[in-house]
Amino acid sequence: MTGKPAETDLYPPIKAFLEGQGYEVKSEIGPVDVMACRGDDPPVIVELKTGFSLALFHQAIARLSVTDAVYVAIPRGSGKRFLAALKDNKALARRLGLGLITVRLKDGLVEVHLDPGPFAPRKSTKRQARLLREFARREGDPNSGGATRVGLITAYRQDALRCAAHLAQHGPSKGADIRAATGVETATRIMADDHYGWFERVERGVYDLTPRGRAEMGNWPPPT
Repeated sequence: MTGKPAETDLYPPIKAFLEGQGYEVKSEIGPVDVMACRGDDPPVIVELKTGFSLALFHQAIARLSVTDAVYVAIPRGSGKRFLAALKDNKALARRLGLGLITVRLKDGLVEVHLDPGPFAPRKSTKRQARLLREFARREGDPNSGGATRVGLITAYRQDALRCAAHLAQHGPSKGADIRAATGVETATRIMADDHYGWFERVERGVYDLTPRGRAEMGNWPPPT
């Protein structure tokens, strides 16, 4: 097949696929792209599009008022970009209770990646605990909701700023002394890891600010 695919190109393979499972299949029944019936089973509805879109999912969600067996179908693409989109939209379809089908147009191969069904997300207690720790440790609310990840003030950065402020005021200091003065239990590890380029070890167990650290101190709100 050459040229840009059309929604109508998806219909013959999907019709044949469903008929192979014993369904009677018809297209354009009211607002429905494809409808399949088999005995007393609930009808199956398939919404066709040439690619993933919000409109496709809107249409499919609307069809859930008719039946729980609703699928979205698109042509199967190739390459990493398509596979990434397939993975993301499969996750979205699962959360919406929809099925997902792709059709390889060059040979009509129909692949069902997901069947419709109720979705109950599994909660990650580890992720929840990590977020709650960050919430509890962070002083105040220094960021704007929706900001980019670059330059956010995290609890870790606040601890690093406390260490840097101590060094700016007192000069080279032992990690244990900084921990006692600032209350940052991981002061030595923060300075040793030096994620921001602010710290340097001047002798065993003793740290000072780098020129970068001194220059960037004024870019951040003073630590509490």
